[in-house]
Amino acid sequence: MELVFGLFFSFIFGLLIGSFINCWAWRLYQEESLMNRSYCPQCRQQIRWYDNIPLISFVLLKGRCRDCQKPISWQYPAVEILTALLFAVTWFFFGAEPWFFLKSLITITILILVLIFDARWFLIPVNVLIGGFFIIALFGYLASPFGGLEYLSAFLLSTLVGALFFALQYLLTSGRGVGEGDIWFGAFLGAAFASLKHLVVALILAYFIGASVSIFLVLSGKKKWGSRLPLGVFLVIGTLLAWFFGEALSLWYLSLF
Repeated sequence: MELVFGLFFSFIFGLLIGSFINCWAWRLYQEESLMNRSYCPQCRQQIRWYDNIPLISFVLLKGRCRDCQKPISWQYPAVEILTALLFAVTWFFFGAEPWFFLKSLITITILILVLIFDARWFLIPVNVLIGGFFIIALFGYLASPFGGLEYLSAFLLSTLVGALFFALQYLLTSGRGVGEGDIWFGAFLGAAFASLKHLVVALILAYFIGASVSIFLVLSGKKKWGSRLPLGVFLVIGTLLAWFFGEALSLWYLSLF
């Protein structure tokens, strides 16, 4: 029963956070304050509170703004459902570890924000990553079953490797392969995992998925060789897979050799 309640409330909480992430992403891109009332990005009319209920309002409004009747982007319910599902899965895996559970929720929230930003605007919100870096470092320390020095050494090594991995690519390609934002993203991922094994799994998955999608798009004629793709999206996907299944995936990979 405790598991069921935990899954339910995590899902509901995830819907609320998903709605917040949508708002946060748009306000951050527009350089607007989060304290202002939400508005329709097309007619600029303020959204009534009863039209701003996660998922429910989208269904009741049939996916259209009440005032201008223009379609509401499917990004909004999709992000809300994705966040809700990930929060519920996080409870299932880590609900018994309070500090790691909270660290996971914060990490997932930032990852989804990065996914939206990179998918829509080919940008990485560096300021968010820097702030998130210190927050998850603190929660990682509180969640660590090891001593402070052992956690700190693993944390610093993983962060350094994550940042250097992208910094070297940036230097070798003169900024054409990855951007400066990806270097900060690498540092953030290193801090999130604080484990080289899981960090490596996340990077391998991200690049494998990215390469597979790129080849598919080229072969299907939707992209040309050298076309730009949002690397952050694939990093988010690889990270989420490694977050929940990193140990199993690393053991499977090692068993191949």
